[in-house]
Amino acid sequence: QVQLVESGGGLVQPGGSLRLSCAASGSIASANTMAWYRQAPGKQREMVARITYGGSTNYADSVKGRFTISRDNAKNTVYLQMSSLKPEDTAVYYCNVDRMRKGTTWLSNVWGQGTQVTVSS
Repeated sequence: QVQLVESGGGLVQPGGSLRLSCAASGSIASANTMAWYRQAPGKQREMVARITYGGSTNYADSVKGRFTISRDNAKNTVYLQMSSLKPEDTAVYYCNVDRMRKGTTWLSNVWGQGTQVTVSS
């Protein structure tokens, strides 16, 4: 079974750092663009950062200069290093892969289960 397994969320004080990880499991051969989204209570899900297979990145304006997305293609894993965290970063963070290949089958728009990030003193 193909799934995205996220880890690294938790409670952190304002100004602190966290690192999220998301690994694609289930004999995945390759993953195209990998991204992190977040959804705060009462708000729509928003894109935080995305990275292509080749390493091109883009970020939401609200996190530029504070968050860094990276990936390990050999492990089909994407990371999100979050620094200078603010209370408004509090949300459930979701991993997404737009397309990934398992054998000869392509899977589209796969989501992780989400991990809670809470920034509070």
